[in-house]
Amino acid sequence: MIEKAMELYRKYREMILYLLFGGLTTLVNIFSYFVLTDLGRVNYLVSTAIAWVLSVLFAYFTNRVWVFQSTASGVGAIIREMGSFFGCRLLSGVIDMAIMFLCVSLLGLPDKPIKILANVVVIILNYLFSKLFVFKKPGRS
Repeated sequence: MIEKAMELYRKYREMILYLLFGGLTTLVNIFSYFVLTDLGRVNYLVSTAIAWVLSVLFAYFTNRVWVFQSTASGVGAIIREMGSFFGCRLLSGVIDMAIMFLCVSLLGLPDKPIKILANVVVIILNYLFSKLFVFKKPGRS
C-alpha cells in the first residue's frame, strides 16, 4: 500500500505540491485580507491588492523551489522567470479584483464568500499559467 501511494505521489508530485502550496498561498491571501479588512478596517479593494502582493511573493518562492523545481540560473534567466511569474500573477490579480468589484460593488454580494470563490478561480488560472508559460520545461513548446 505504501509503495502504491509512493508511485501515485511520484506520478502526480507536481500537482500535489502545487495544490499544497496553492492552498497555503490561498491561506496567506485570505488571512491577510481578513486581517486588513476586519482588524485594520482597510477598504476591501486595497486589502485585496495588499493580500495579492503578499501571496504572490510567497507563491513565487514555493513554486520555484518545490513545485516546478526551476533550473533557471543566472541573473538574467531568474529575472525573466520572475517577470513572467509576476506578470501572470498580475493578470490573475486583476481577475481577482474584477470578480470582487463585480460581485461586491455591483451585485451587492457579501465580500468574504466571494473572496474565497475568487481564490478558487485564481488557483486554477495560476497553475495553468505557471505550467504553460513560467516554469515550462526545456523542449516543451
